[in-house]
Amino acid sequence: MRNKIITSFFCLLLAVSALIGLLMPDRYYSEREKRTLTQKPKFTVADFISGKFSGELEKYLTDQVPLRDGWVTMKTYMELAVGKRESSGVYLCKDQYLMDKFTSYSKKQLAANAAALAELQEKLAAEGISMNTILVPMAAQVLTEKLPAYAPVADYTAILQVLTDAGVDTTDVLSALVAHSSENIYYRTDHHWTSLGAYYAYCAWRGIEPNVDEWTQEVLCDDFYGTTWNKVPLPTVPAEEITAWYKHINRSVSYNNGQYETDSIYERKYLSGSDQYAVFLNSNQAQTVIEGSGKSGKLLLIKDSYGNTFSQFPVEDYAEVHVIDLRFFNGDVVEYAKENSITDTLVLYGTQNFAKDTNIKF
Repeated sequence: MRNKIITSFFCLLLAVSALIGLLMPDRYYSEREKRTLTQKPKFTVADFISGKFSGELEKYLTDQVPLRDGWVTMKTYMELAVGKRESSGVYLCKDQYLMDKFTSYSKKQLAANAAALAELQEKLAAEGISMNTILVPMAAQVLTEKLPAYAPVADYTAILQVLTDAGVDTTDVLSALVAHSSENIYYRTDHHWTSLGAYYAYCAWRGIEPNVDEWTQEVLCDDFYGTTWNKVPLPTVPAEEITAWYKHINRSVSYNNGQYETDSIYERKYLSGSDQYAVFLNSNQAQTVIEGSGKSGKLLLIKDSYGNTFSQFPVEDYAEVHVIDLRFFNGDVVEYAKENSITDTLVLYGTQNFAKDTNIKF
């Protein structure tokens, strides 16, 4: 009798959802998941025969299901109830950490990206510009003691070795982060590292001993929920703090060749919105120029979103820091470096992003 009641209840929910779906327009963007939702695919005979249409249709129906956010939460609780420690590609870990699952990647794409970096490094060296690369380990590659038992994780060292074999100069930050794994170096509810984690990597890159007391640490917000929580929205997981680290708070910042100029790398308007991590460097922009506190040298930081937090630190060392995001930048990187008298280049990517990114071309 109990099973019949439960089954009837879910059938009723599905019927209500289907009815709502007929009345509601498709959503373009999910504020909770911070991503664009799949739109209705266009039917063609060729796509139908190849199977592409059915695959896109399945994604569309999954993304556009009415009351999606509520269904995601319910699905997570049901999986927890039967003992699962993974949901929606996220590991449910000790101490309420929610970590992205990263087990596989395209070896072909990784090799192509490594070759592209080797080519860029060679071109920059010909212009007298040094280059180094940091691959940021995923939380699951550092905080291994918090993972569910036997949870598989891609080998960070093996991925970094592909770059080394291609001739790319790298800084291995894994050991520096593991040494501080008991500290708050990754967010519990987001895939990014915290300012503290980025600071330890910065020290490893600079070859200096950490001294946190040299920096002002300002809590920007204390109600942050990030990307992994958005996939697995468990109400029992507490909100987190986002913290700014600086020695000098005010500095000139110019985005996209002067289209927007401000006096701080912290864009505080985002703190009242759904994407609070975007407070660092005004989210992801194609090109940014930051006035530094150093007396000489110009750094070119080629990065994904992990570099946004990292940028707080080298601005204290260089006279100027230029930031490029290849997902949006359409210029010639080498020419840009020459025209702006760049002295050093740092490429910084999250390991998972780097292994699959198709925009790393020079």
